[in-house]
Amino acid sequence: MKLSVSTYSFDQYLRTGQMTQLDCIQKAKELGFEGIEFVDLLPPEGVSKEEYAKSLRAECEKVGIAVSNFTFSADFLNGCNGDTKAEIERVKKQIDLASLLGAVSVRHDTTIGYQKNVHPFESFDAVLPVLADACREVTEYAAALGIKTMTENHGYFSQDSDRVEKLVTAVNHKNFGLLTDMGNFLCADEKPEVAVGRTAPYAFYAHAKDFYIKDGNGMNPGEGYFRSRGGAYLKGAIIGHGNVPVFQCLQALKNAGFDGWLAIEFEGMEDALTGIRIGLDNLKKYLSLLD
Repeated sequence: MKLSVSTYSFDQYLRTGQMTQLDCIQKAKELGFEGIEFVDLLPPEGVSKEEYAKSLRAECEKVGIAVSNFTFSADFLNGCNGDTKAEIERVKKQIDLASLLGAVSVRHDTTIGYQKNVHPFESFDAVLPVLADACREVTEYAAALGIKTMTENHGYFSQDSDRVEKLVTAVNHKNFGLLTDMGNFLCADEKPEVAVGRTAPYAFYAHAKDFYIKDGNGMNPGEGYFRSRGGAYLKGAIIGHGNVPVFQCLQALKNAGFDGWLAIEFEGMEDALTGIRIGLDNLKKYLSLLD
């Protein structure tokens, strides 16, 4: 597996202006990563996203690091004021940006689910045909540009392993697969090792992520924690410090034949650079011990 880092991991520094996405490229290289995943494009004022994508690509080429993936949000049920066709066209423009960026794959969301005041009882299966058709149209467009597309187990409504599996099989296109995030399954109260084992055959890309978990029947642990869909308390952790069985998840990926990009997505409260560095060290140790 090739090791990458998501710019989301540098969010502490990006939000305060201490770093830009251009700075993240050099830092990722210094830390020892082979690739970098860009989450959205954050150009400075007065610079178009098209020009910024080109500058990021040029900087990656200059320092010798690959653009492993481009990640952005999408919602084929609620985006563009509920106009699914318009949302598909917006996503296609994001694919164009990915091409300028030099990304060979993109990850987009599918939906957070219908708003309760619009369709209060719509199940995932009920909206699956709409989501599958939208993802298929997008991936056909991306395939012509040499870009694979993926969705991620992300956003509660589209987070369960059986739901993302249903979506990939419904889209039924060789250019469409999954970004399997081992930590995110906890948000849907699934055991990560079981969920990764189920979804690994469809994985085009993977996120290494760790969380601390507290029983939802107890007191709120305080700042930094958020709730899973079923009410457990979760908080981002350095890889290897939390409760996600990272090694077992990596083994499940390897058992399924996955040998693509594995990107760290750190969202803990520790200093981001420290968290990324320690997480990378632990991840390398785990990978060296896989059967």
